This record gives sequence, C-alpha cells and structure tokens, in this order.
Amino acid sequence: MTKYFFLPSSIISILLFCFCETEIRNIAVPSNPEPIPTSAEVNPVNINEQGFEFLEQMQGHWVGINRVIAQDFDWFAFDYRAISPSHIHGIFEGGTMGNLLTSFFVTNFKGTRTIMARNGGVLNGIYRTSYFVMDSVRNDGDEGNFYRLVDAEGGTNTMWMELRFVKDSLYFNAYTSRLGLTLPSRHMTFKGKKEHIELAQAAATAVGFPKNEVAWDFSEGFNQDHLYAEPGAKSATFLAYDEDAKKDVFTLAQEAGDPFVIDQHPYLAYLQIDIVRNNKIRNKTLWIYLSKEPLTTEEGYFYDYDVFDTVLLFPELVDDQNQFLVTYLHPGDYYVNITADVDGDGQISTGDYTHPLESITIEAEGQHQITIRNINVEN
Repeated sequence: MTKYFFLPSSIISILLFCFCETEIRNIAVPSNPEPIPTSAEVNPVNINEQGFEFLEQMQGHWVGINRVIAQDFDWFAFDYRAISPSHIHGIFEGGTMGNLLTSFFVTNFKGTRTIMARNGGVLNGIYRTSYFVMDSVRNDGDEGNFYRLVDAEGGTNTMWMELRFVKDSLYFNAYTSRLGLTLPSRHMTFKGKKEHIELAQAAATAVGFPKNEVAWDFSEGFNQDHLYAEPGAKSATFLAYDEDAKKDVFTLAQEAGDPFVIDQHPYLAYLQIDIVRNNKIRNKTLWIYLSKEPLTTEEGYFYDYDVFDTVLLFPELVDDQNQFLVTYLHPGDYYVNITADVDGDGQISTGDYTHPLESITIEAEGQHQITIRNINVEN
C-alpha cells in the first residue's frame, strides 16, 4: 500500500497555532506599543543586573510559521542549542541558495558584560555577518519577557531584532535596512512553540551551560577597517562577495575580515552528504531532511505528516547537485532523508521518490560523511 506525506502547510499551521490569528502580524511588542524611535546609540544591557536568563529561554527546537518580507512559510523551524557554557547557536540551512545563522553569546562590550548576537551566512555568493548588542529587556506580565538586540555600530538606525517569550511560545521579529542607507523595515516575523527540549537539555549538560562568562570578547570593539558601510551609514557588518559563487565559507570569512569565523566555534560539526542519482530523479529538486525521528519506514514509505515536526534542518538542492556540506551542525543522532520532488510542486506528495531510512551519529567537532543511494521508492 502506497503511503504519502505532505509537507505541513495549512494543516500543520492549524495544529500548531489554533490559538493564533491566521495573519502573521508584529507580535513582539505589547498590545498598545509606543512608537519606537530609531537611533544610532548603542547602550548595552548589563546582564549582571538583568537579561542573562535570555540564553536559557532561547535554547530549544522552535517549530512554527514564518513570514520573510511578504512570503509566508506555513512550516519553519530553528534548532537552538548550547555550544559552550555561554553560547547558543541555530541555523537555517537553505541548501543551494545559502543559509542563515544566528547565535547568542556572552561578551564584554563597551565596558559592559552583555549578550551579543552574530547573524548572517552565505547567500548567492555573498558572505555577511552582522553583530548585535542587547539594549533592552522588559517584563510585560502576561505578555511575556521582551528582549531587543540592535546593530552594534548603527543601533536601530541600521537594524535590530526583537524577541518575546510567552510560556512555551517564541515571537521573533527582525528589522533591516540597506545597512543604514534606508529606514529599517520588518524583514522577518517568526512565531513558534518549543518542541523536543531534550535536545537542548542534552547539549546544555554536555557543555556546562549556562554560565555568565565571556564566550567571545568584544571589549575592544571592532576593527573599523574591516567593517562594511556605505558613506553616511554605520553597521557592525562584515561582507565578502564571490561573483562566481565558487569560494567556500572559510575563504569568504577571511576576505570579509569577520572577527569570529566558523572554525572558531566550539562543539559544532560538519556533515558531507553525497547523493547517488538515478534516471528517475535526474535534474529534480532534492529536499534534505535531518530529523529527530525517522520520516520513512525501513522500506522507504513516508509516515504520517505529524513526524515532520521533528525535522531540525531542511536544505534544498536544485538542478543536478549531488553533494552538500552541512555546517555548524549540532552533535547528536539524526535521521537523514533525501526526497526527490518529481512534480516540482515544492512539497512532498504522491509520486515523489525517497529511500529506506538512514541514520547517523554526529560527534562534537567531528567531520562526517554519508552517502544516500537507492532513491527509488515511489510514494
């Protein structure tokens, strides 16, 4: 009997967010907020007094929905886990196009013990990382705890992110500009619920998280010669561009002058995925899923769609790409699934091809490889 598995869309949204309105709105501010004026000032929060609890609140597998600019994603996930006693990390691996990461860590900045964020990644040959400083902490009672992190050089004039935690829910907005050349506008709105907390708890135990100690020191600020900024703008951003999109993330990081690069991150690992295509899936888009639970049976047929909420990373490969390097990967046990989107509808559906289940154990700071064959089970 052939089974089929749909990429969670409206059904999953209803299951996860039956208590929410259908339209994603700006929900990382109180119900009756005062206008937030933009400013180039950066005034770090002293986490010896308030705000340190943010790190514990942020860790977890957040499963929800996302709006990026005007595009809605009915299912999305971020997997934030500790990678040191005072540093948590999460990444969206987009696959062929690139990725997006955000980490939060304890530092010294402008003479203050505070929390910073490192945000960026690689997109279409452009390497960018930007650094943010926590400048606002607020308890809003029933509306939860609110935190804001602003561009470490340009403040809210350039960009900022705001996060609100209400019980087991996260509301996460990001506002960007052309690195200070335009007024910031909302770029992303994510809202989700914390799932599979045992993953984050295992990482926390392994690295002794959380502790109020410096993970990466920015007490001397940034090398101004390496910052990317247009005349009249300021941003704690490091940028490199590879027009031919042939350079790897390690080379681009050095060219950008990024003070904190990928191979300086502790605990994280790499996974090289090699794919053997057959004639049935030539030139088809491939979805890579790394999940906590298996998505398929041992024969290669999909389970019901509810197991999709255990997906932790979900890169997409287009054309005839047969290799992918997963970077910034948390240690642990993963099921690896490759699905060929035969009809090109952007979701897993009847007629798509996949394979019997595969699993792998990722060791801390390890370099791993897996080859996926037999992508010939039609669902």
